[in-house]
Amino acid sequence: MSAIKLDPTWKEALKPEFLKPYWKDLTTNIRKQYQTQQTYPPAQNIFRALDLCPLDSVKVVIVGQDPYHGTGQANGLSFSVNDGIPLPPSLKNIFKEIKGDLGSKPLPSGDLTRWATQGVLMLNSVLTVLANKPASHAGIGWEQFTDAIIQTLNAKRTNIVYMLWGKYAQAKGAVIDRDKNLVLESGHPSPFSASLFFGKHHFSKCNDYLLENGILPIDWR
Repeated sequence: MSAIKLDPTWKEALKPEFLKPYWKDLTTNIRKQYQTQQTYPPAQNIFRALDLCPLDSVKVVIVGQDPYHGTGQANGLSFSVNDGIPLPPSLKNIFKEIKGDLGSKPLPSGDLTRWATQGVLMLNSVLTVLANKPASHAGIGWEQFTDAIIQTLNAKRTNIVYMLWGKYAQAKGAVIDRDKNLVLESGHPSPFSASLFFGKHHFSKCNDYLLENGILPIDWR
């Protein structure tokens, strides 16, 4: 995995993880998966969420579960799809909530790079997946690595907004210091639980908090 791009600030902060036994097992396994099976996202995009959001630039963290498993969808950012790909149901509901909350209609593209470059870390708990097999790479080590990312942010940064949608994300964020950050929790935006997601005004609450702390808000369009 040494050839995969990873922002230097994260590479330094996460150095202890790279020395642990699980990391060697994980990278050996993932390398083999990419060589033998259709695996998403493209290998160069595995760490894209971190690459677009250096450690000192993170303003918001949105936690997802694992990448989309359909052709051409996954681009390394949670909930995001490549430009030109139809919006998945969860992303449609996120856009719907933004419009209801802020009164502004998001751009039609589901490529959320535009958020990531503003400091929104769109972090999946599991960073890879086999084609057409959701959660196929759960439990092989990625969760330990992404837990370390959240723990690093919690230790080194304050005044970050964490958007934890659904029980999975909320469990992932249990370590976050609520006194030094803003944690927003709701149901997952999938159609199965969207009634517990709509109307929570997370996007306006996020921007209000950032402004209160002298931080430039996010343009959620």
